[in-house]
Amino acid sequence: MSRGRLAVVISGAGSNMLAIDDACRHGALYADVVCVISNRADAAGLAHAAERGIPTRLVTPIPGESRESYDERLAVAIHAVNANWIVLAGFMRILSSDFVREFTGRLLNIHPSLLPAHKGLHTHQRAIEAGDTQHGATVHFVTAELDGGPRILRGVLTLRPSDDAENLQRRVQRIEHAIYPEALELLARGRLRQADTGAELDGQPLVEPLERRFDF
Repeated sequence: MSRGRLAVVISGAGSNMLAIDDACRHGALYADVVCVISNRADAAGLAHAAERGIPTRLVTPIPGESRESYDERLAVAIHAVNANWIVLAGFMRILSSDFVREFTGRLLNIHPSLLPAHKGLHTHQRAIEAGDTQHGATVHFVTAELDGGPRILRGVLTLRPSDDAENLQRRVQRIEHAIYPEALELLARGRLRQADTGAELDGQPLVEPLERRFDF
């Protein structure tokens, strides 16, 4: 079995990208980050990737460009590096249905909540305001429904009375760095796939996501 080829798509600092690359380099993930792609020229993650010798590509939106047109150019960049999987890691754009359809089963995202709770933005503040006792992050396959694809793995922590949105973000980010490489390793080893009815692990339906608990 050859090592997986990961194209990581970012908009910011790329901390998850770095955690994934670390896992690849340390033998915890049977894959390699073959390219880091960003929609923002000022994304710090591009510089971090370049420092590690990872090829980078900048695919910036053209003023007035449609989402579909942008996604076509993004797809060209992904095909150019022959990636097996496309890893969304803080990519702050909503993808078109055509793009998602083209890469079905090969497209993953991590969301900072325990999906299906708190889809969308500002998840940490919303979890606090809702009085949640549990919070965390979820790795899922991407479908046309925003944050609604089959869930693979989630990391859970207990909220503390002292948590504010900023502190909770830092705690959840540590969870993200742990669970995203783990989920990708299941893909790289051929144990995980997206089927018509949802995610499958070792040939069996993954009715509920795998769960890891943390005390960060």
